[in-house]
Amino acid sequence: RKNTKRVPSFRKLLRTSQIKLDNKLKNKQYKQKSAAKKYRKEQKKLREAVRDAISRKPFPLEECKKKQVAAKWEEKEEEDALPLDMMDEDDLKLMEDLAQKASFLTRDLSSNEPVHVKKRKHESVIEKYEKVPRRLQTEPEKELIHLLPIKDKTGIIPQTVEKPVLNVAHDEEEDTEDMEEAEDFNEEPLPILTPEEMAAQRRQKLQERKMHIAALASAILSEPDSNIKKLKELRAMLMEQDPNVAVIVRKLVMVSLMEIFKDVAPSYKIRPLTEAEKATKVKKETQKLREFEEGLVSQYKFYLENLEQTIKDWKQRKLKKSNVISLKAYKGLAEIAVKCLCELLVALPHFNFHNNIIVLIVPLMNDPSKMISELCVEAVKKLFKQDKLGYASLGVVKVISGLVRGRNYDVRPEVLKVFLHLRIKEVELQKDSEDIAPKKKFMTYKEKRKNLSRMQRKWKKAEEKLERELLEAEASESKEKKLKLHTETLNIVFVTYFRILKKAQKSPLLPAVLEGLAKFAHLINVEFFDDLLIVLHSLIASGDLSYRESLHCILSAFHILSGQGDVLNIDPMKFYTHLYKTLFSLHAGGTNEDIGIVLQCLDVMFAKRRKQVSQQRALAFLKRLSILALHVLPNSSVGILATNRVFMQTFPKMDLLLDNESQGSGVYLPELEEPEHCNAQNTALWELHLLQRHYHPTVQKFASHLIAGAPTEGSGALPLDLSQRSATELFETYCMKGMTFNPPVASVTPRRKDTFSQMDSFVDEELNKQLQQHISETVAHKPLDFAKHLKESSLA
Repeated sequence: RKNTKRVPSFRKLLRTSQIKLDNKLKNKQYKQKSAAKKYRKEQKKLREAVRDAISRKPFPLEECKKKQVAAKWEEKEEEDALPLDMMDEDDLKLMEDLAQKASFLTRDLSSNEPVHVKKRKHESVIEKYEKVPRRLQTEPEKELIHLLPIKDKTGIIPQTVEKPVLNVAHDEEEDTEDMEEAEDFNEEPLPILTPEEMAAQRRQKLQERKMHIAALASAILSEPDSNIKKLKELRAMLMEQDPNVAVIVRKLVMVSLMEIFKDVAPSYKIRPLTEAEKATKVKKETQKLREFEEGLVSQYKFYLENLEQTIKDWKQRKLKKSNVISLKAYKGLAEIAVKCLCELLVALPHFNFHNNIIVLIVPLMNDPSKMISELCVEAVKKLFKQDKLGYASLGVVKVISGLVRGRNYDVRPEVLKVFLHLRIKEVELQKDSEDIAPKKKFMTYKEKRKNLSRMQRKWKKAEEKLERELLEAEASESKEKKLKLHTETLNIVFVTYFRILKKAQKSPLLPAVLEGLAKFAHLINVEFFDDLLIVLHSLIASGDLSYRESLHCILSAFHILSGQGDVLNIDPMKFYTHLYKTLFSLHAGGTNEDIGIVLQCLDVMFAKRRKQVSQQRALAFLKRLSILALHVLPNSSVGILATNRVFMQTFPKMDLLLDNESQGSGVYLPELEEPEHCNAQNTALWELHLLQRHYHPTVQKFASHLIAGAPTEGSGALPLDLSQRSATELFETYCMKGMTFNPPVASVTPRRKDTFSQMDSFVDEELNKQLQQHISETVAHKPLDFAKHLKESSLA
């Protein structure tokens, strides 16, 4: 069999040629690296040699003298050991010649150098010492700048250049000359200005700054894409250094930038570009938009940092060396900075750095300054009210919870009261779900296969993909996602409330906690109901609470029992008894806001639990509320009478109190604190007759309506605007906080001019009558005296 060599294929040849090329490239790179490494080693050896020459110690002369003395002693010993007469004449002559040479005596015998070396290698020690450079006079090592190497036939030749050394002495001389010239210039006396001229100069400067701010702001707002760089110029004016106008200019720039960002900021969050996105080529419009967004975000970040630094400077009360603003002016600047942050918090909840603004604003809610604290609290309330989805609310609630815990519950009650403005109610959830776009339903595969052709299915698929992308772009949130956010927010709120109930029951935050529980109690998990009711009852029984706080406890307990708590077998009689006892403790003057809480409690306790309430309890509350209506303001009387109307329409046999005859045994005991045992059926609602003569017309209408038995039709029925409103709405409608009477009193006073004319005519008539009567009597009895009297009066 013939052994023939197999011819390699083209693919194999191609593969081997590629390997050869790679090997050549690797060899070339290796040679370059080795050449560079060799060059670095040579440079290192050169530097070490120079360093050794500098640091080497010179050979001292004293040691040379000691060695010469030692050599003489050895010579004497040799002479003693070997007599001269035993030496040849030639050897003796050679020794004498060598002895006359200093190099023979001064040579270091310990060295391994041969004796017969050249003369230049055996110089004297003194010459060597002089040639060694001194340390103090060493020149600094010159720094080398490595340039690009040159490639030659022999290989790679590295290139270096010495780094130029600046002439420091020459520069110092120039600086001193400039300073002297500046001092000579400063020695010239400045013109002295009068106060009027200084004020005029300040007004002129301020007007120039205002015009400059207005020009920059209008340019940015007119074309934000092309003039985004002017934001930096405007922001630089926050560092105004003229002490005459610095404070006002900085305030104006803060407010101007805030308004600019509110107008220019887009309605989406700008995210940073990835490396892949930066590397790809895009259109000019897209690149321009990217530059605008990047510049906007960076300037917005710097602006927020400036506001934060202004607030920190005011907090620390530290005056900077380079600052031109006094400590008193810091407070005004800080207030403007806080206002700007609050406006941005409410206006741009979707934009970048919103969480950073929340972290700045929330601690300021607990600030000792009342003005700053109120600004921040109002801003957070506005944010809660307008936040439909819940992202911003969740961020604020998290920061507030951390603040309360971090300060060991030593915060102002207003910080927790903002939780009451959260939009987390079932009614509002349903309302918000209507505002959100409904979820788009797409056709299934079977429906497409059944109803559409192949081409139609293809177009339908592309159309549905586009619609999905549009829905994502519109950021339409589903109801489930929003409910999830609200649930997380409420969990944090309840954790904060329960911590305070457990660890800080005597804290001033307790009223805010009870008020919050009263509002959100129907959303609490059923597992916590038993423990929470026990805690609420223990708080009421302790007697440490005010009547307002106890009312919130009662309202919280009945909210729990009226919602998911229906399944619990709990008798709330102790809460009814406490409310019955508290009614006569309410404030009857201008601060009668607690009546509103009482009306809410009565609605939950009686209207929504009518089947669990006995007749005796309802009669007792009806009688006590009628007594209370005589002593409170008109709006409270209207609310209480509206509640009595609900009692009479809800519970049967309430008309017993409209009859004078007693029903049953016993006497009514109005001071007894137990509503079940006060014998309310043996009294009558005589208070309604007094309320019929009340000065408020709405109270009169309600009293007459109740005396007639609270009919829904007929002459005794109420008008629709009163009958269709709840007790709480009527209480707020007829409120007298604005010192106005509702309904307004009609004015029937006559005109002032007509009154004075009537009075003048009446006086003239009376005077004429008296004068005529007096004249007739005088003429009849004394005619001469009368003539004399007329003459005297005419002369007078």
